[in-house]
Amino acid sequence: MRVQVAGIELANPVIAASGTFGYGVEFEEIVSLQRIGAFVTKGISLQPMKGHPSPRIVQTAAGMLNAIGLQNIGVEEFIARKLPALKRYPRARVIVNVFGSTAAEYVAVIKRLNEAEGIAAYELNVSCPNVHAGGMAFGSDGGSLEFLVREAKSVATRPLIVKLSPNVTSIVQMAKIAAAAGADALSLTNTFLAMSIDVEARRPRLSNITGGLSGPAIKPIALRMVYEVARSVQVPILGMGGIVTAEDAVEFLLAGATAVQVGTASYADPRATERLAHGLESWCRSHGVEKVRSLTGALEIPGDAGGH
Repeated sequence: MRVQVAGIELANPVIAASGTFGYGVEFEEIVSLQRIGAFVTKGISLQPMKGHPSPRIVQTAAGMLNAIGLQNIGVEEFIARKLPALKRYPRARVIVNVFGSTAAEYVAVIKRLNEAEGIAAYELNVSCPNVHAGGMAFGSDGGSLEFLVREAKSVATRPLIVKLSPNVTSIVQMAKIAAAAGADALSLTNTFLAMSIDVEARRPRLSNITGGLSGPAIKPIALRMVYEVARSVQVPILGMGGIVTAEDAVEFLLAGATAVQVGTASYADPRATERLAHGLESWCRSHGVEKVRSLTGALEIPGDAGGH
């Protein structure tokens, strides 16, 4: 079940996604942090952020909308209060999601994290659709993305994963830019910009008006994006978007992902990541798959001699 992502060995390819798993320690009594491949922390900024006022989560027919606004305790508190507790799990792989409103803020957060122990990699969040500065602004402009990734890579002492926005004209173009600028891996995809309206009140259901759509509703689109990007870049891909079952995870692997991230499913089932890790192993065993990494890019397309 082991896979390699940007030089990091994971016990299995199932990762808890950012924003759905707290800082990891909140789940330690629910999920075995050493039985999942890794987990990604909430987005960490230079200074603490309060996020948006409620309501900021809305259920949809096949998923949810969120406009949390990247609420977090800031890098100093994260290093002082959260990281030390994770030392109890030496085999846990901790990926820290990093963001800022300017490139200088991203760089400052990474420099501070470089001094801390117990971190496996950084995930550069250039794709949050529900903040007014930074976030998706970097991920939707090629020049800004290239500049930010180069700046972050120049100071990062750990592998740099770039989490791309699906809210762009060409996800392949943005993936190529990020990879050429130095990304060691790519996370695909973040949430889709969306909204919901209360027809009785004639008002948006989210205080931020719009938010990010996640869950099974986005899976077919996210899967298509992973497939297209995997055929266009050479760096590993962490696929995500509506993964609920082991079969969902297998689909992303076949499309070209090296590992998968599980997010919204954890809201319905806090043990979703560990359940999926076990489920994926059982699926491989029942289908005669000796090494899970053999599934990556193994999609068979009739008449396609140039597949991934």
